[in-house]
Amino acid sequence: MKCPYCGHQEDRVLDSRSTKEGESIKRRRECLECGARFNTFEEIEERRLQVIKKDESREPFDRGKILRGMITACEKRPVSVEDLEQAVDEIEKHFRNQPTREVRSSDIGEMVIERLRQLDQVAFVRFASVYWQFEDVQQFREIVDRMAARKRLRRQPSSAEG
Repeated sequence: MKCPYCGHQEDRVLDSRSTKEGESIKRRRECLECGARFNTFEEIEERRLQVIKKDESREPFDRGKILRGMITACEKRPVSVEDLEQAVDEIEKHFRNQPTREVRSSDIGEMVIERLRQLDQVAFVRFASVYWQFEDVQQFREIVDRMAARKRLRRQPSSAEG
């Protein structure tokens, strides 16, 4: 490793520590020429996730884009940015754990919709209206009716209880 102070190519490792839940290693080094100490980080080089868009074009996975969409859907709603960041973390982790490095934008959208459904129903409807390209009020009515029916089903006691 090249010393950032004198440029010498030889050093010794003084200490190594695992960071980022074991996904990288931080090494404390000392230059054998000038004695300066510096840190280096070693990480696994991951193949980048590619998103396959509706038109079959590809672009790099951008977690910021997902988070911005979710923040917009949750504007003026009682949902914390931390909850949204956690949801995006889970979505990203899900796709990174797949054997393929390509993911369809529709698969990402469906996961975002499901997470918003769990976090806030108004945000869910807002996002769904854009994502599913609602064209009239009837489509809003249908989705709200389905949500209400689902809620009623969850509230009904089972026949074993009654």
